[in-house]
Amino acid sequence: MSIVLTLLGFLGGIVVAGLAGCWLITLALKRKVESLLPPKGRFVDVPGARLHVREFGEGPAILMIHGLGGQMAHFTYAVTARLAGRFRVVVVDRPGSGWSAASGGADLSTQAAALAALTERLALGRPLVVGHSLGGAVALALALEHPDRVSGLALLAPLTHMPEGDRVPDVFKGLMVRSAPLRTLLAWTLATPRSIGKSKQTLDQVFGPDKVPNDFGMRGGGLLSLRPAAYLAASSDLQALEGRLPLQQGRYGELRLPLGILFGRDDRILDWRHNGQALADKVDGARLELVDGGHMLPVTKPDACVAFIEQMAQASGLAGGAAQQAAGAR
Repeated sequence: MSIVLTLLGFLGGIVVAGLAGCWLITLALKRKVESLLPPKGRFVDVPGARLHVREFGEGPAILMIHGLGGQMAHFTYAVTARLAGRFRVVVVDRPGSGWSAASGGADLSTQAAALAALTERLALGRPLVVGHSLGGAVALALALEHPDRVSGLALLAPLTHMPEGDRVPDVFKGLMVRSAPLRTLLAWTLATPRSIGKSKQTLDQVFGPDKVPNDFGMRGGGLLSLRPAAYLAASSDLQALEGRLPLQQGRYGELRLPLGILFGRDDRILDWRHNGQALADKVDGARLELVDGGHMLPVTKPDACVAFIEQMAQASGLAGGAAQQAAGAR
């Protein structure tokens, strides 16, 4: 018996030492990443969140909402600069993501309420709301629950319906840890080394069949996903969908505003039929546009995204305002 206890104690010591080593690696990487990619915008306090925000240009407002595990640099990588000459483009780290902090829940309604408050604080009026991936689900919640804060929706590879059979994409299964204490332990020990080890497979699924830009880690903010806070936020966001998205998808027929959907035919994260066509079928006047490519359209297909957003701005009555402002400036 004493031999067994000794062996168990030895093995336990190895596990503790391994976790301690992972914690040190995680802490060092967190500090390094945060020194390389500090916040570049300003912070706006709203109920339930402290939001990190950047603005570009002048004119009618466009609000851009990023997806799961991401942050605003998915848009600043190549899209915002192309729009800033005609619009006031506002990009935000969703509550808990990027450099934003959240004190409320991670569900769609809570995030939508925080963004509705942001539109009021920044005097955006009724902006065109652009949502990518999970940001599309948040944008839809914003339009359904705060219709006076949205003029139209331009959705890029949006999540709109629960996965068939509630099947989570393989790349996100590691986020489905139900125990909050265990999630915290994993975030500060195993999650970062595991993310590094599986980065090639993860990026191939998220970007494929498009190539991952060599500068995505820095210019696209990809390195920020290695922080413990990013894992915890993505896990909370994903698990919170179960309580809200099934209810939300039953309400899409209530939407009465210009709505467009841009999807990659070869998206490896979200199927365009289940999330694009299914939404278009429920909303009067909605249109679905398909392009060759995968899921990360704002990074890999910026020209297509900008053209699509400009079309939706015109459909929402914003493009005319931009043209008039430009004419007045001349």
